[in-house]
Formats: sequence, structure tokens, C-alpha cells
Amino acid sequence: MLALGSFGCSAAPEEDQSLAAVASAETRERRGLEEAMATAPDDCLLMVWSNQQERDIEFDRAHDLVDGGAISCATGTSPSQFQAAIEALRAAARSGDSRRVLAEVGIPLLYIDRAGQSVELDEARAAALADEVFDAELMRTLERLDLADMTVVPERGGFFELGSLWLVVDQEGGRPRLVTVNRQALAEAADAARSAAQDRQGELVPGG
Repeated sequence: MLALGSFGCSAAPEEDQSLAAVASAETRERRGLEEAMATAPDDCLLMVWSNQQERDIEFDRAHDLVDGGAISCATGTSPSQFQAAIEALRAAARSGDSRRVLAEVGIPLLYIDRAGQSVELDEARAAALADEVFDAELMRTLERLDLADMTVVPERGGFFELGSLWLVVDQEGGRPRLVTVNRQALAEAADAARSAAQDRQGELVPGG
């Protein structure tokens, strides 16, 4: 009995240290949020952070502005949430497994083919057509996604490659999901990129 009593007493300090560590982390998080609020009381990020359990204040401050405006104001979530979704899509594309990409997709998925025909895919149809929708060309596009290349549209979400890929948030402060794949727009983006490359070559000044 004495041995058991001694063991029970020895666990208490460890538990106290664990609770203290959690409290310290919460205090640091709260202090960081309070400092951010003092810096910019009208910032859209403050509303976003108020709906999140975990925040990356430094990253969000540094990456909130993209084409179209502030990510936080336009989409209702933070840049770090978009970054997490983008990294997951890139990793899934690198694996070559279309089923992994589906894990980052919002249902229904709006799919627009090269001819401009659109269809909304439910979970079963998205799974059945996964290899067609997420073929090698689209996987390469997903691998290249970069937060800095995103354009936001207020209350609609963020898009890449002239609207070929749309990421949308379904709850304040949440993580966006891929909800639109537009192969027609992707082809147009590729044509635009080729034209831009040719224009750059034409602008080269020969040495004299």
C-alpha cells in the first residue's frame, strides 16, 4: 500500500507541469491575438481568427493580400487555411492518386469539360470519373498551385489559372475545398501562357 501511495503522489507534479504548459500556450496565443487586435482593430483577419481554434497570425498577416484583395475579407477565412488546402492538393497530385485528390474536393463538384459542358458530380460520380477529371494534365496543374498566384472574388472564393480551379469556404474561418474544375478555362490559360512566352521572346533585343 505504501508503494502504491508513493507512486500516486509522484504523478501529481507531472500532471501539474502538463497543465501549466497548456495554460502557458493558451496565454501566448491569447496575447498574440490581443496584440494583433491592437494593431489593426478593423482588420478582416480579426473576424476570421475569432472563428478559429488555431491561428497562424504571422503567416496570415504576411500573405493576406493577393489579386482581387484581402483573402480574409473576400473569403471569410485565413491565408493559412488556403495554404493548408493547397499543400494537401499538391501532395495528392504528386502521389498520382486521383482518389487522394477527391479527399480535398467539395461535393457536389462542378466539372466543366473542354467543350464547355458542365455537370455537377455527386460523391459517387466524382469517384467514378476521378481518373478522367484528374488526369495527368490536371495533376501537373495542381502540383504548381501557389497561394501567391490566387485571385479572390468577394463571397465566391479563390481561383487559379483563369478560373480553371476554384476553392471555396463553407464555414467562417474554415478550410477551403476544391469545388470547380474547368477544363475549358485551363486550356485557355495554357494558350495565354504560350502567347505570353512568345511575346517575351519577340521583345528580346539583339545585341549590337
